[in-house]
Amino acid sequence: MTTSPGAPTIARLLVQCPDRPGIVAAVSTFLFAHGANIVQADQYSTNGGEGRFFLRVEFQTDGLDAPVEAVGAAFGREIGERFEMEWRLAAVHRPRVAILASNTDHCLLELLWRWRRGELLIDIPLVIANHETLRADVEAFGIAYHVLPVTASTKAQQEAAVRALLRDANVELVVLARYMQILSGDFIAEYPARIINIHHSFLPAFAGADPYGRAFERGVKIIGATAHYATEQLDEGPIIEQDVVRVTHRDSRADLVHLGREVERSVLARAVQWHIEDRVFVHENRTVVFR
Repeated sequence: MTTSPGAPTIARLLVQCPDRPGIVAAVSTFLFAHGANIVQADQYSTNGGEGRFFLRVEFQTDGLDAPVEAVGAAFGREIGERFEMEWRLAAVHRPRVAILASNTDHCLLELLWRWRRGELLIDIPLVIANHETLRADVEAFGIAYHVLPVTASTKAQQEAAVRALLRDANVELVVLARYMQILSGDFIAEYPARIINIHHSFLPAFAGADPYGRAFERGVKIIGATAHYATEQLDEGPIIEQDVVRVTHRDSRADLVHLGREVERSVLARAVQWHIEDRVFVHENRTVVFR
């Protein structure tokens, strides 16, 4: 979503809760009563089992009868508690996003290009890498580039330094743009459902290292990429986006890597876009994505 000078201020309400009748009516009536003008709404309820309801609402705030924060507090008292909701109501802003990388540039540069073109409405205060390789590329965008090398014996200290940089920059979202390091549970717990990883495989196939090599040896006919939230279980976090490309027996391992990189960068960029637009809901180890 883009905004222009003088455009109405937009806020978003995100809800998930046990499914029951009357939720949409209660939410829309509440927003109308407080002067909100709904401009977009998406909803979904699961079938069978526990029955879970998900709702994303965008509304203009110009006519609100109170500040957005006060309206949110009232929503919690009047609606959230009654329907046992997990909810968030806040004005739309540009989130602060840090990108972590290693040696490969395709996913990192795709994000930086889209940011510079105004397609990703984020602020990128820094890029952190464990190699010098990408410094010139990143600094050409006017973004601070921090190199924190890591070895097996220095991993804990290096990760502590990474987390300190993220805190100092008030980072809200961490993107792993082919950052070839496994994060600790403490790191992941600090950013729950706010670390997005790109895995160069159509998960759950070929999780872990060298998926293109294993795909080539298996003679697959499609390869893909998966963007997911990082969890302590390697490559098993909630999936945000996936895509594939067809390959044949004529394609070498190097061809698979080349084709896969095209998929990786677009899948990661879409996942970041949907996250910053609050389109991704996480429940247990699955996601609902309103596109």
